[in-house]
Amino acid sequence: MKKRSFWSWLWIAIGTLYFILPLYSTFDFSLRARKGVLSFLAYERIFKDPNFWSTIEFSLVIAIFTIIVSILLVVPTAYWIRLRLPKLRVMVEFISMLPFVVPAIVLVFGLIRVFSGAPFFLTNTYFGTYVLLVAGYVVLALPFVFRAVDTGLAAINVRSLTEAAQSLGANWGTIIFRVIFPNLRVAILSSAFLTLATVIGEYTIASFLVGIKGFGPYMSLIGQNKTYESSSLAIISFLLTWAFMGMIQLFNRGKADTSALAGAR
Repeated sequence: MKKRSFWSWLWIAIGTLYFILPLYSTFDFSLRARKGVLSFLAYERIFKDPNFWSTIEFSLVIAIFTIIVSILLVVPTAYWIRLRLPKLRVMVEFISMLPFVVPAIVLVFGLIRVFSGAPFFLTNTYFGTYVLLVAGYVVLALPFVFRAVDTGLAAINVRSLTEAAQSLGANWGTIIFRVIFPNLRVAILSSAFLTLATVIGEYTIASFLVGIKGFGPYMSLIGQNKTYESSSLAIISFLLTWAFMGMIQLFNRGKADTSALAGAR
């Protein structure tokens, strides 16, 4: 038993070092922008750069629209499959996994080729390009959103909730938005934060559609031209991503505590 515990702790320690050492090295390097002194000069330069704030703002807005479109598309679809078409669940789940198989570069070239000519001409205007960018990100976020929503639906009795709502005279819109959505609050928030983290750091689709306006291409540009600033930007991006992950855990813990109290009653 002690031997098994030793090896468990050993592998945990190795995994922790594998994760922390590169991060520490990057952080330490980012503090050496001023020769011979550890300072936050690189971070100050990043925060003073107007492009940093404009790209963050742009990516956040695009992420919000991506989240809204994804949730409105996936939740009714997953709900209907759970309720009436359970045999199609395997096929839809397979389709939702395709973004993991199809590279982003293939997706963006396909979008540009199809929607840059007649009859769409979406790439001819800023608005059309932004619509295309959101559509690309909806596809990219599909695995996260569908898995989270489907898991949330599996945890509730969809059929009983639907029949109860219908017995009270609710229509389909009321059932979805006032019964199903509130019961999927944690699943929706989890998928939203995962989508947000994905969109913020995405490079390929953003670089071909909007260029330096996106935060991902901005990070790439800084990495090509500024050494210490690129390291500080990597740390900032890491902290943003982990902040989103921490928010997921926070909301999930609150849901678990509420469920425990409900069960105790």
